[in-house]
Amino acid sequence: MICKFRALPGKQKSLAATVGTVLFMGAMGWAAVPLYDLFCRVTGYGGTTNVADSAGDRILEETVRVRFDGSRARGFPWEFRPVERTMEVRLGEMGLAFYEAYNPTDEVIAGTASYNVTPYSAGIYFTKIDCFCFELQVLQPGERVLMPVTFFVDPDMLDDHEARDNHTITLSYTFHPTDLPENYAELNTGAIPAEDMDLTQ
Repeated sequence: MICKFRALPGKQKSLAATVGTVLFMGAMGWAAVPLYDLFCRVTGYGGTTNVADSAGDRILEETVRVRFDGSRARGFPWEFRPVERTMEVRLGEMGLAFYEAYNPTDEVIAGTASYNVTPYSAGIYFTKIDCFCFELQVLQPGERVLMPVTFFVDPDMLDDHEARDNHTITLSYTFHPTDLPENYAELNTGAIPAEDMDLTQ
């Protein structure tokens, strides 16, 4: 049995290609953050960090400066910044940092943060214990929250000839818009209302 296929006329081919491209780009935009997370974990691109439940027992006297950076995707209306720009920590010692997010609009807005660590050679030694990256965050109109990040820098960095001379590590987060889920009122994102905390002590 021979199957015969009739070629589409030129205009129909163009229309089909255009529709296919639009659908593909829409799907990629929707999946950008989770795909980026998967890509970074598989390839190590972007200074992908390690994850642990707690800091180790080994703490050295050598220190490293950690810089914190915050940005937003174009058009994303939140205000977003690190509370502290830098922190000096001993290798192996647990650090705690906060980022502040504020929704200045009169709408409920959801966002998700991606991250990277530079220099890339230090990413494998920057170990996150808990953070808000790749987790949906929902802010009410006028709401301001603090989002904690706990981490440590693995002392094994000193044994890596490519990473041991890194005296400053930068942790950067970028917030992206996310569709608001129907059950957003029930979500517990781990963010802390800013008025509930006094970071000046």
